[in-house]
Amino acid sequence: MKLSFENQVAVISGGASGLGLAIARKLISNNVRVLLLDIDSSGLEEITGELGEKANSRVLDISNEESVQRIIREIIEEYGSIDILVNSAGITGNTGIMSHEVDSVDMERVFNVNFKGSWMLSKYIIPYMLKQDYGRILHIASIAGKEGNAGMLAYSASKAAVIGMAKVQGKEYAGSGITVNALAPAVIRTKMVENMPEEQVKYMTDKIPMKRCGTLEEIANLAKYIVSPENSFTTGFTFDLSGGRATY
Repeated sequence: MKLSFENQVAVISGGASGLGLAIARKLISNNVRVLLLDIDSSGLEEITGELGEKANSRVLDISNEESVQRIIREIIEEYGSIDILVNSAGITGNTGIMSHEVDSVDMERVFNVNFKGSWMLSKYIIPYMLKQDYGRILHIASIAGKEGNAGMLAYSASKAAVIGMAKVQGKEYAGSGITVNALAPAVIRTKMVENMPEEQVKYMTDKIPMKRCGTLEEIANLAKYIVSPENSFTTGFTFDLSGGRATY
C-alpha cells in the first residue's frame, strides 16, 4: 500500500474547470502529478500552463471508447502508473423539462458523458491498478442521483447510475487494494450551475438546510481524503456533501 501522495499519478476528467479543476489544484498542492482530461482544448491549454510542472493534459471525448483506450495507454507509457482516477466530467443536459417531454437524443448524450464516460475510464484504468495492488477511484455523482430533481430526469438518472456503479465496483475490487467511492454534492457554484436557469438553481438550493451552495474548496477537501492512502477501509460508499439535504 502507498503511504503518501508523494509522486502519485492522478487522472481527472472534466479537469479544465469546476470540480475537476478544484480537485486537481488540491492534489497538486499535495505533490500529486495530475493528468487533466477534458474536451475543452483551449481551457485545458490555459489552465495546464497555470498549474505548473506537476500538471499535464490530454484533450479527450470520454464518451468515445477508442479515444479513452488510446489516451490511457499513452499515459501509462509516459508515467508508468495511474494511482488515482477522479471522474468529474459531467453535463446536465436540458433541464426544466417534464419526463414525458425529454428528448431521447439529449438523454443519450447525458448518459454517454455522465455514466458511460466514467465507466469507460475506470474500465481501462482498473487493470493497471490491479497490477500494482493499489488504486483510488472517485466517481462524482450528485444529490440528484439519490433524490431526483424534478425537471432533470436525464441528469438525475445518470447520476443514480454512477452511484450504482460505485457500489458494484467497490464490492468487486474490495480485496485488491483499490477503493471505489462516489461523492454526491448538492449545488456547488460552478460554471455548469451558473448556466442553469436561475429558477432551477433556486429549486435545488431551497432544499438545502444550510440555505447555501457548497464551495469548490469544500468539495476538494473531501475528495482529497477519499482518494488518499488514509482512506483504506471505505469502499462502495457515497459520501455526502449536501449541507444537510441528504437523508441516507
